[in-house]
Amino acid sequence: MTAPVFLVDALDGVRAGGTVTLDGPEGRHAVSVRRLRAGEDIVLTDGSGTGAEGTVAAVEGKDRLIVAVTRLRTEEPPSPTITVVQALPKGDRGELAVETMTETGVDAIVPWPAARCVTQWKGERAAKSLAKWRATAREAGKQSRRLTFPRVADPLTTKQVAALLADADFAAVLHEEGSTPLATAELPAQGSIVLVVGPEGGVAPEELTLFAEAGAKPYRLGASVLRTSTAGTAATALLLGRTGRWS
Repeated sequence: MTAPVFLVDALDGVRAGGTVTLDGPEGRHAVSVRRLRAGEDIVLTDGSGTGAEGTVAAVEGKDRLIVAVTRLRTEEPPSPTITVVQALPKGDRGELAVETMTETGVDAIVPWPAARCVTQWKGERAAKSLAKWRATAREAGKQSRRLTFPRVADPLTTKQVAALLADADFAAVLHEEGSTPLATAELPAQGSIVLVVGPEGGVAPEELTLFAEAGAKPYRLGASVLRTSTAGTAATALLLGRTGRWS
């Protein structure tokens, strides 16, 4: 089994042969929940592509351990990047979508209150829901042993989503009535890919028109119709394979 990953604020100044202290909530999880002990392997990451591999040198109390660093590792920025604009699902299916897309390898997630979304983020609920999505991405990033965690953006309006699509090197709307399979789309070798995943009720006609004007055509994944909470994960996996990022 690969070494568990824990998040730290920064790794500036850390060098192989040195030590790093892990404390606070992450230290408590490592010591009291994961029950790591001296000599066990561990990885620390800043969530932005840098990781410090090492072993536990000492455990202090219930929430603090010392890591002896053996190697530093830096991930190259992914290319092309994959961003999923995710319409707001009902209940906790939003966190499910964020979790599985993060585990799969998505680079950024944009919450989108589409016209046909039953769920709408407003006021205090918006802040709490966004915090849940970001916490889910962070925990899923650690669980899947990533060094670069996906960015969960602030929610965008439909017009803002259209502007994001217009700036992409490849933009697509996942739609069950799309005439072109995403599996055959011509993809860029580098740059940015942006996918729109609509709500359970589908992308509204006026939204489809606006996105088409921005250069985002409708594409279908396959013969079956996926839920909004799973479509982004399936599409991300397909694109990671087709672009060679999973090679």
